[in-house]
This record gives sequence, structure tokens and C-alpha cells, in this order.
Amino acid sequence: MKIVKLLTAVLLTAFLTPSLSAQILNPVKWKFESKQISGDQHELIMTATIDEGWTIYSQYLESEDGPVPTTFEFDKSKSYKREGKVTEDKLNRKETHDPIFDMKVVKFAKKAVFRQKVNITDYSKPITGYVDFMTCDAEKCLPPTKVDFNIKIEKPTDSKIGTTAATTPDTEKEEPDTTELAATNTSPGDTAVTKSFSTGPSCYAKVTEGNKLDQRIASVMESYEKPLGDCGKEAVTRDLGLLWTFLFGFLGGLIALLTPCVFPMIPLTVSFFTKGSKDRKSGMRNGILYGLSIIVIYVTIGLLITAIFGATALNALSTNWIANTLFFLIFLFFAFSFFGYYEITLPSWLANKSDAMADKGGHFGIFFMAFTLAIVSFSCTGPIIGSALVESATHAVGPFVVMFGFSLALALPFGLFAAFPAWLNSLPKSGSWMTSVKVVLGFLELALAFKFLSVADMTSHWGILKYELFMALWVIIFAGMTIYLFGKIRFPHDSPIKKLSNTRKVLASLSLIWTLYLVTGFFYNSANASYDSKLLLSGLAPPAHYNYFLEEGKLDPAIKAKYPSYSKAANNLNCFKDYCEGLAYAKEVGKPVLLDFTGYGCVNCRKTEEHIWVNDRVRKMINEDYVLISLYVDDKQKLDEMLYSTSREEKLRDVGDVWADLQIVNFKQNSQPLYVLMTPDEKVLAKPRGYKEGVNEYADYLKCGLNTYSTVKN
Repeated sequence: MKIVKLLTAVLLTAFLTPSLSAQILNPVKWKFESKQISGDQHELIMTATIDEGWTIYSQYLESEDGPVPTTFEFDKSKSYKREGKVTEDKLNRKETHDPIFDMKVVKFAKKAVFRQKVNITDYSKPITGYVDFMTCDAEKCLPPTKVDFNIKIEKPTDSKIGTTAATTPDTEKEEPDTTELAATNTSPGDTAVTKSFSTGPSCYAKVTEGNKLDQRIASVMESYEKPLGDCGKEAVTRDLGLLWTFLFGFLGGLIALLTPCVFPMIPLTVSFFTKGSKDRKSGMRNGILYGLSIIVIYVTIGLLITAIFGATALNALSTNWIANTLFFLIFLFFAFSFFGYYEITLPSWLANKSDAMADKGGHFGIFFMAFTLAIVSFSCTGPIIGSALVESATHAVGPFVVMFGFSLALALPFGLFAAFPAWLNSLPKSGSWMTSVKVVLGFLELALAFKFLSVADMTSHWGILKYELFMALWVIIFAGMTIYLFGKIRFPHDSPIKKLSNTRKVLASLSLIWTLYLVTGFFYNSANASYDSKLLLSGLAPPAHYNYFLEEGKLDPAIKAKYPSYSKAANNLNCFKDYCEGLAYAKEVGKPVLLDFTGYGCVNCRKTEEHIWVNDRVRKMINEDYVLISLYVDDKQKLDEMLYSTSREEKLRDVGDVWADLQIVNFKQNSQPLYVLMTPDEKVLAKPRGYKEGVNEYADYLKCGLNTYSTVKN
């Protein structure tokens, strides 16, 4: 019940307030203070200033079926001890009936004050945590929001008892200045201190008091707009992802049509419309209305998911280890459902109620006929929908787009066959082949499950699912699918096979060819001293250099000792994984920089590394003429201390956050890959380049940068 009410509130926001996409509402401002009570006992004071017409909710609500209560979460620390719970002042506190949630709640308007008593044992460390709250006005609610706090309490003297020390919350940080940040170590007289973000000392940016980080580099930003060289064209990848998201959903819908839950319904439903209608025209109209109803139902699902989670959360799913591990488990669950060991169904009462509504007839009845189809076919379509939604989560409106594609493919046959009923005679008969479709989908779901586990493994540096194991699992899975299609194994819901159809023989042969193709991924490529990466597996399998058994190419021990981040990239190329260290080495040897913003879960990054960088001409230039710096924006290695980007007003919790911030602040882009050719003194040589096929074009791009560098150097 609670989730239904929360969905309602968020949907009201999404549909009644279209301006939300262009303007971020922030009706609540927080201020965090401390006041000494006596000795080492202090009181934390958390004050919310609320815009007119908006309210927040109390910590203490009678029911969990309502809004999100205001909650304070404190980070664990031995530097202080809390006394009791957080209290809230009675000022502006009002118990009333909430029209949005249709229940009695306690809320605050204009101003809310919360207090927490603490005993301080170590004044050198601040008290940190966050407040989680929901805010609503008379018509809508905003999604729950978290605001971090960092309260520094100075050790008081007796004369200071009773005084209040104010702190600035993260939402009200001071605007940073525009001072250029040099790529050199801070001098002893500098007030800033440097922090370690990855493997060695970082000198590219200064971290000031309060862990504020400003990564703006004036020379980069200026030359990015006007590169030193006039050669080359900007080739940053434009987002065609939504088109592929739509096509992925459409393909999923076509596959769903072939399942035993949907396919038999096509002739039955269309015959009902054509025979039960007064004339051919009304039958065609009803069939089209039925198809449109299917689209509306599934698109609404996409809208719900988009509205609930939002762009930032959905995009984060692509590399979040928890999300990817969860997807792994979900896909395993889907796979065994398709294998016939159990069925995923929605409650029967929902189907019965929908069926009863469908019996009422008219346009309303047709809509509920479509709704009934969606419910009763869920055991077949559910895993496909789930897979499509997971794959679409990298885009803000991905769930909406993928559901539109899915529902369009699902609805087309009903509309077309209603318009041209004679076509029904050309449909194949329902039979055991539909069960085979489900089993094949089960094998595909199983293979995709390990793809998500692989992403979690790489971003979190677990080292449990490297290239060899992943490829071996895929070989086993698709070998199993091949054996199944040849009729050598059966699953619980399979009927005995007396004779293999020609279609099944063709599919089995294709599956065998694919399995053999996977086996060639274990072939050794002597040129790269690595496995022979397969083009069709780019972005699915881990990169070939992420393996158990092959020795990493030898590194110069002198360079490694001086620059700890010095290591091997794809194809055994020498690279640095720290911006500062790579830049310092480039200055030392007098070479230009190839700055590579990449990611462990980046498909197009793997395509470039495994099918362009392997070219002799390209590989030689990168290794001999450039200093390669590869920065992984999805590296989940935690920082020693959380940083705050003053340029973007964002918190940076891990190494990947720092590199992503560096890219966004200086290059105004957050897509990967992004390749930037620079001088050692941080001046851009040519327009940055994103993913683009073509070995010769990439080689010409590198050559262009070298020619420009040679000119400006002399």
C-alpha cells in the first residue's frame, strides 16, 4: 500500500509539473549547528528552512503506508557518542490530514528544528552523516532527498559555554574562485594539501580545507575550445543509445510474440474482434484499439520506472556493483523460469478482476482485454521485460523508450491481423516449438547473467570472474543450447522429439558455429601477448588483458618505482592510471599525452582497445610516441576521505568519481570513451575524439597530434 501511495505522489510530480525536467526544485534549505551544553556535552541543531507552500514530515509517523519520514543517519565514529534520539521542536509542528496520502500525518511548514545531544571524545574529527527527507506541497511530492552534513565542533573554553558554532551544509557551499590549478606539487607554503586518489601522490589538483576539490584547469579549458592544431575533426560520440534501446525493446517484443503465452492468443483475439463486430470496419477499429491499449499499458510501466528512479539513479545502475550483482541473480531467476522449473505469475485475483472488467464491453472493455493479456502472459513476457528494462537503465528515459519498442512489436500483429484477417491463415500452428523458444531464451538469460556479474567484478576489483572463466562459462552455456536444439537433452515442460524440424536444425547449426567462435577467444595473439579478443564480444566479455594465466608484459622497474600507477592497459600497452603521474612522466620524457577517459563497463571502449589499438601502426604510436593515461570513471575504489567538487557541487566518494569530475569540468562531457591529445603542460592538441570505427582514421588522428606537438614544441 505504501509503494502505491508513493508512486502516486511521484507520478503527480511527473505529470502535473512538466517544468521539473528543466528546473530542479529545492524548496528546503538545511543549516547544521552545534551548541555546548556543559563540558564535552554538546547539542547538534539541524534546521530546515522550508519555502512557502511546502512541508516536510516528522520523524515519527503513525503508519509506514504514508510519506517518507525525516530521518537522520550518523556515520559511525569513536570521536563522539550520541545521547538518546533526535528530538524535534514543537514550533511549526502540526498534526493534520494529508490529501496526497489520504491519512493523518505530522508535518512541518516554514521551519523545522531537530536536536541531538552528543558527548565529544575527540574534537579533531567532525560529526558527519546525512538527513533523508521528503517534501510536498498541496499537489505534488518530490522524490526523497539526502543532504549530507559535516559538523566541526571546536574544543570550547569555559568562556564559550552556551555559544553556537555554525557549519555550512553541502547544499550551501561557497562558490569557488577561478584560480587556475597547476599540475605541479604544492609548495610548502601553499595552504592547500594534496590527496591520494589512486595509487600514488596526485598533484593535478588541490584539496582545500573541508575536502573541497576544484579540478578546473585553465589551460585545458581554453585550448579545448581552440586546440593548438587545426587538423582533425571532433568525433565525440553522439548519443544514439535511445535508438538502440528502442530496437532492443522492439526485438524483445517480437520474441515475446513467439512464446506459448502470447502466440496462441493472436488468432483467438483477432477472430473475436472480426466475428463479434457489426462489420469489417468496426472489427478493424477494435483490433487497432486493442493494440493501442497494449502500448499504453507497457509505456505506462516505463513512465512509472522513469519517474520513480530518475536519470541519475538509472545511469548509476550501469556500473554499480550492488545493482549488477542483483541483476545477475534476477537473470538467473528468469533463466530457470524459462527452463520450466517454475513459473513467474502475477496474483490470480488481478487477472480475474481485469477479466471481469473486460466483460463489460465497449472501449473500456477492450482496454481491459489488453490488460488481461499483459497479466496472464507475464510468465513468458516478464523475464523479457525485466531484461529489457535492465539494459535500458543507462538512459534517463530508457525504460519509457524500451517499453514503447516492446509494446509496439507486441501490438502490431493484433492491429494488422484485424485489418487483414485473411493473413491469419498464414500463421504457423501453435505447438511444442514455442516451448523450445522459451528454453533458448533461458540459455540467453543465463549468459547475460554472467555479463552483469562481470561488470560488478571489474568495477569492484574482486578478480573472481576474469576473461578465461567468463569465456569458459559462455562456451558451456551455448554448447548446452546447441545440444538442446539437436534434441539430446530435455527440460521439464518439453515434449518428446520424434524428428528435428529443418528450422531447429538450422538454429542448432548456428548455435554450434557461435560456440566454436567463442572457443577461438582462447587463441593466443602473439602480437599483443594476450588472448585474441573477439569483435562480437566487445563490451560483453571482460577485456582480454583481465585474465588469470597470462603474464603481464614487463614494466620498466625504474619507472614503476617512481610512478606506482604505471601499469599495462589493453593489448599490453604501457599506461598510467593516475593523471598527475602520467603528466609528470610526459614532462620527463618530452612526449605528448593520450588521455583516455574510459570505464570497465564501457562497450565502445573495449571495441576501440581490442580492434583499433591492436593495429600495428596505432599500437606503435601509442607505445612509442605518446604517454597513455587511462582514467576509469567507474572505478569503485573508495577514497580515504570523501571529497566535494566545488565546480559541480557534487560529492566524490570513489576514484571513478574523481576522474569523471575531471572530465566533466574540463571537457563538458561525460561519455566514454573520450580521447584527448595534450601537451605535457596541459594544452589540447586536437579536437577530442569519442568512439568511431576505422583504424586508419584513428591512426591519422594520432599522427595529427604528433605533427602539431612537433610544431609547438619547436
